[in-house]
Amino acid sequence: MPEPDAAARAHSDRVRAHVAEVIAREGGWITLARYMDEVLYAPGLGYYVAGARKFGADGDFVTAPELTPLYGATLAGPIAAILDASEQREIVELGAGSGALAASLIAALAADGVAVARYRIVEVSPELKARQQAALADVAVPVEWCTALPDGIDGAIVLNEVLDAVPPHVVVRRAGAWFERGVGLATDDASRDAFRAAAEGAGASQGAPSGSGSALRLADRPLADAALRALAEERFPPDIDYESEVNPAAEALVATLARSLVRGAIVIADYGFPRPEYYHAQRATGTLVGHYRHRVHADPLLWPGLTDLTAHVDFTAMAEAGCAAGLPVAGYTSQAAFLVAAGLLDRLAREGPPTAVAYLRAAGAVQRLLSPAEMGELFKILVLARDDGIVWRYFAGVDRSHRL
Repeated sequence: MPEPDAAARAHSDRVRAHVAEVIAREGGWITLARYMDEVLYAPGLGYYVAGARKFGADGDFVTAPELTPLYGATLAGPIAAILDASEQREIVELGAGSGALAASLIAALAADGVAVARYRIVEVSPELKARQQAALADVAVPVEWCTALPDGIDGAIVLNEVLDAVPPHVVVRRAGAWFERGVGLATDDASRDAFRAAAEGAGASQGAPSGSGSALRLADRPLADAALRALAEERFPPDIDYESEVNPAAEALVATLARSLVRGAIVIADYGFPRPEYYHAQRATGTLVGHYRHRVHADPLLWPGLTDLTAHVDFTAMAEAGCAAGLPVAGYTSQAAFLVAAGLLDRLAREGPPTAVAYLRAAGAVQRLLSPAEMGELFKILVLARDDGIVWRYFAGVDRSHRL
């Protein structure tokens, strides 16, 4: 694991101190969901709202739109079908990252002669908003930014790798008893020394800054939330020790978007599983991981503010949330199947002869998008549609809705 430089360490120390203050105010313990919310989104400090580079080769991870503009261009066909079923012909994207998806999607729609009235981006990060504005400065479609979810959306809503960053609760069943994982303070000298030794042994550096007394530690407490326990009891496999994520916040987000949609559809692209696979007995420690400099690690306390924390998406839960809000499932399948059906390979062929440098570079990115060993199978596409008139030929022969 590469070590952060001095400036990055100093920022992580500030984030850790902020979390310690929150924990102290809350009586010595917060849920892991609350911890993630603070280290990812605290104003001026959190991973997604501070200035550290996140996307691309110099960041911590690469998203599909960052790999190649062919990803966004391929989504142009499905998005055009959604716009044709709407009246206002607008696109709303949540968490647009660097703006790469918006740029490639807008360009492809324009090249295909598809009219777009406006493109709205919901973004909470000032740094990312500035990057998006630079990336989209010359597009022909009007682009607007907002920090809250708009009402009365008439068109397409796009969530590309958004739900995995919504903080989940981590529920633990151990010897028949129920707990919730959280974060507390290791404030006494013995606990702090033990915590630091364990961190060093794991190659991590989540021990307290010198003299701060703010070492953080994972701590389970009896699960007091009856609704959360009911969800876990319904979803966890029976009769074994088990821990995993339950994400009512992500479900609520999908339900809110579904109720906000007047006409059109929601397109969700993310990594995850249908519920029978998500809560499989062999996946007994959940899916929550950190991403740092293109390394994946299992320690949520490692370098807070510098590490992206994510959990896989329970696509069954997202489908249920949409259906309950009046937005039924139009289709669900793997990213590879959807992109091939939507014409990705045809768009690749337009990059030039197979021996050309541009084609070879694009082909390498397409291989990552489609390969079962890369993003092709782990990433899924779920579409929830308001309008039955939308023709979803992109799911013909590959729809997996029966697995949800």
